[in-house]
Amino acid sequence: MKTLSTLFLGLVIATTQSITAQISVDDFDSIQLYTLRNKQGFTVKITNYGAIITSISVPDRNGSFADIALGYDRVKDYINAVDKPYFGAIVGRYGNRIAKGQFTLDGETYSLAINNPPNHLHGGIIGFDKVVWRAHPISSSDWTGLELHYLAKDKEEGYPGNLDITVTYKLYDKNELSVHYHATTDKATPVNLTQHTYFNLKGEGNGDILGHELMLNASHYTPVDATLIPTGEIAPVAGTPFDFTSAKPIGRDIGQSHPQLEFGAGYDHNWVINGEATTGNLRLAARVHESTTGRVLEVHTDEPGVQFYCGNFLDGRLRGKSGKTYVHRGGFCLETQHYPDSPNQSNFPACILRPGETYETTTVFKFSTR
Repeated sequence: MKTLSTLFLGLVIATTQSITAQISVDDFDSIQLYTLRNKQGFTVKITNYGAIITSISVPDRNGSFADIALGYDRVKDYINAVDKPYFGAIVGRYGNRIAKGQFTLDGETYSLAINNPPNHLHGGIIGFDKVVWRAHPISSSDWTGLELHYLAKDKEEGYPGNLDITVTYKLYDKNELSVHYHATTDKATPVNLTQHTYFNLKGEGNGDILGHELMLNASHYTPVDATLIPTGEIAPVAGTPFDFTSAKPIGRDIGQSHPQLEFGAGYDHNWVINGEATTGNLRLAARVHESTTGRVLEVHTDEPGVQFYCGNFLDGRLRGKSGKTYVHRGGFCLETQHYPDSPNQSNFPACILRPGETYETTTVFKFSTR
């Protein structure tokens, strides 16, 4: 067995028109790095370890490209990362937290790993971010993509049912990256998959994100207790630091004295996206603008919620692809999702997938400048 010490190695396998489909293989036999490239030169790099987006390279208003996704150059750094920040990963079987690592379904109580004491987080000790997916490049006339497949076995990390999952990334020539999730099961099980990229629109490693202007299309959010489990309340954001219905700098109100900000050490909460959450009904969830570069990110989804996290636990120990350290609040996440702890909260949108049903959800990240 070779070591994990070298960088990903590049190997071009196909070129069609101006789109180059690229597969890069590091020295750990079953792990590959794929590069999606559109006709405008945007690139997205994805590895089949954790279905992780390792890089998103987009231009600023002057046409200068930068990588805006936090991450690493080497597979071993994703495996051995301090504090497991989930950079760029697909997380599941259940993204976010489940209270005390337990839920009851159809009269049976299931116990999960307590990997974020006292709760269960992002699928457990070996969640979907820490497994090798089977990957297959795909393309069409206006997009290039990657299809990834994983079969989560019955009782894996304590969850019931064999869950058959396909995640499809597509990079469109109109500068949109779509993430489509599809899953089926042979036993009733909670499912909540999300994408956990940390963004810094100035470029990864280029300071904090507190000056980014954020709009969240959400008039309510779900307050949490001291362990970051929702209380069950769906509360209005009006009059609180959680009101992003009009764009404002992320850092404007983050220092206010507010119990919810103290619980999250900043923003680490689920916002309730306005509009009906039905399959295929993509609504604007968030818009972020970074004024010095002009870069704009929009997030559209058919999910009911979005977890906005602003890198509260980054502390300078992690070093990224640029060689720069990731400072406190050096990246933000917009994790489209069902609400945290939904298996234990009957008033939240249902998250249980049953045999004969199909889990289908889509999120689109749109990139532009102004």
